[in-house]
Amino acid sequence: MSSPAVSLPDVGVVIVAGGVGVRAGPGEPKQFRPILGVPMLLRALRPFTSHPAVGHVVVVVPKIYADRPPEWLAKLQGERLTLVAGGEERMLSVRAGLAALPESVATVLVHDAARPFVSRSTIDGVIARARSGVGAVAALPVSDTVKEVIDGHRIVKTVARERLWRAQTPQGFPRPMIVAAYAEPGKDGGVPTDDAALCERAGFPVEVVEDAPQNLKVTTADDFRIAEALARDLR
Repeated sequence: MSSPAVSLPDVGVVIVAGGVGVRAGPGEPKQFRPILGVPMLLRALRPFTSHPAVGHVVVVVPKIYADRPPEWLAKLQGERLTLVAGGEERMLSVRAGLAALPESVATVLVHDAARPFVSRSTIDGVIARARSGVGAVAALPVSDTVKEVIDGHRIVKTVARERLWRAQTPQGFPRPMIVAAYAEPGKDGGVPTDDAALCERAGFPVEVVEDAPQNLKVTTADDFRIAEALARDLR
């Protein structure tokens, strides 16, 4: 009797941690700052390094830290985790991360280090959709009333929110899709703010995967205080 086939980990993850986080205030880069004693980047990493489908993780850090990372991060380097230097823009950092993924990776997830509380269910959902052949974006439906404003203050329109979602990360893609999108980023529409926008621009199908509100993005000093409170609740 033959043994059941074992699915090898074929998911690669690019963790974008190449910025300096100016809005978080003075001090070390925000991705290295602790939340209840645990560096934010480490919190963002753990759900992926512990996931059975993930074969490799590439962490994109500022150039000065690629060769001299914090000790806790240096200890994680090995067969399943690589550090690479980021670029001046997010798009360049993601491109560097993609280039460092091994050939065995068939599905790629991109995640922001500033989102330290991503859930296993969100990761599973994004992987499942990406493996089906489409781009997948963790997202939340907009619940607030949205206003279109000109001249800084004047409201010109209330925007219907029924079809609006807030894009978050992780975002997942079949590897050929994201590689093709980054090979031909296009010249129209300005600088993309996320990876899904590049794929959309290239004509690839992209879908949303409903996320959890806890997957917040930590940007400012106030966000760190909110993150500390959330970390206590999630203990």
